[in-house]
Amino acid sequence: MRSSIYQFLVGCFAAIGSFLFGYDLGVIAEVVASDSFKASFLQENADSRSGTVVALFTAGCFCGAFLASYTDPLGRRRTILLACCIFVVGGTIQTAGVIIAMLYVGRLIAGIGVGFLTMIIPIYQAELAHRKIRGKITSLQQLFNALGQIFATWIGYGCYMTWTHTGNSREWRIPLGCQLVPAIFLGGLIMFFPESPRWLCAHDRADEGLQVLAQLHAHGDTSDSYVLAEFELIQSQIVEERSQKSIGYFDLFRGWPNLRRTILVMAIQASCQMTGVSAIQYFSPQIFAQIGIPTSRSLLFQAVNAIIAFAGTTVCILTIDGVGRRPLQIFGHIFLCVTFVINAAIIKVFPTTSNSTSAHWAFVVMTWLFNFVFFLTSGPLSWAIPAELFGTAMRLKGVSWGAMTSFAFNTMIGQVTPIAISSIGWKFYLVFIVCNLTNAIFFWCFQPETKGLNLEDMDELFRDSPTFVPGSKWAPSSYVNELAREIAKGDEVKTIETQHMEEA
Repeated sequence: MRSSIYQFLVGCFAAIGSFLFGYDLGVIAEVVASDSFKASFLQENADSRSGTVVALFTAGCFCGAFLASYTDPLGRRRTILLACCIFVVGGTIQTAGVIIAMLYVGRLIAGIGVGFLTMIIPIYQAELAHRKIRGKITSLQQLFNALGQIFATWIGYGCYMTWTHTGNSREWRIPLGCQLVPAIFLGGLIMFFPESPRWLCAHDRADEGLQVLAQLHAHGDTSDSYVLAEFELIQSQIVEERSQKSIGYFDLFRGWPNLRRTILVMAIQASCQMTGVSAIQYFSPQIFAQIGIPTSRSLLFQAVNAIIAFAGTTVCILTIDGVGRRPLQIFGHIFLCVTFVINAAIIKVFPTTSNSTSAHWAFVVMTWLFNFVFFLTSGPLSWAIPAELFGTAMRLKGVSWGAMTSFAFNTMIGQVTPIAISSIGWKFYLVFIVCNLTNAIFFWCFQPETKGLNLEDMDELFRDSPTFVPGSKWAPSSYVNELAREIAKGDEVKTIETQHMEEA
């Protein structure tokens, strides 16, 4: 099997954890909209309770992302196993819920498990992947997120249409119960997959780390020139990091190189949530109802939306290592801003009392276009970029801080959206219009391009490259990149690295 295919398959398996995240994001819209759920749990304070059911999940994710930053002694695989066990407990409580408190507790516990997974999986993928295909493999996180949403929305839609008029709790219990299956599958098999070579080297298991690198990049050949060069880079960085004091959370804000990437990671994750995607995912029935679209049709449209999200992420995987991270971020946010401008205008001109079929379809199509571009740009990049910005010693805490930022904003959107929709309607969209525009400007100014760089190049990038990015000609000085530049200039000698990439 080609080494690139093997890395891709390992990345796909790990991304099942992201499938759980996507499933939970997609399923909740049908759950809180189902008649049986409303009758059982939303008879009082419906907007507040539905918002809390949504928000507690992402609050749990926040806690899980924080706790995951202390799991370095466990390794990447055991952390994934622990997360799956936590998620199964939370999913079981949700499915068996008979009072609203059980839903609250179950969503919180499941969120903790997902917080572990969404933080550790892109790190695991990035530490396994060849630098030339790292963007593709870390974007699998969002691809499987979208796949989870497809399953959630279509299962939810089918259960809604089957039991909506019967008052049967299977209308929402079956969608919630289905999430247990992939969690059990991932947890049961993760220990059969390779551990991160960078984690092995950092924990005095360098021989095992070299063997895993050879397995990933050279069919097990530990004398391969690329493997040895990569191994030397990893070892050099670990030696340098060990010469410093132990890393804590405050080190993320100590010194401009660290502070610079911490700000960038937080901005990437916050901007992703402030695109407005979570409001659409969680409360599509309420949003579509603003122009008179009934719940049954809105759930169908949301199910189609999930397929479109999967298509958008697929295009991202095919383009991210060619186009790069920076252009996708900038132009993606500009397009998302335009879609919200149009939809805000549609809601204002054609309110609930309007029966304009054209307005309905225009709103739905713009929502679909928004989703396609989001999953082509900001969605996958919000997880792919943070996983590659930090050195080995700081990677867990840096990615954790970014994930906590994401879930904090996600929680806020989940709690505020149903209340804001009821109170101010289309004016709520103005928040997302402004945020998408300012996001594009920020990334144009301050986000450096990281495609094609080794993970070990990132310290040099944030230490030596200019903060204001436009016009910068900075390039890394690592050995592997020197080889790549020589080949780009016309060197006839093929290295193992280029041979592997030709196979890919």
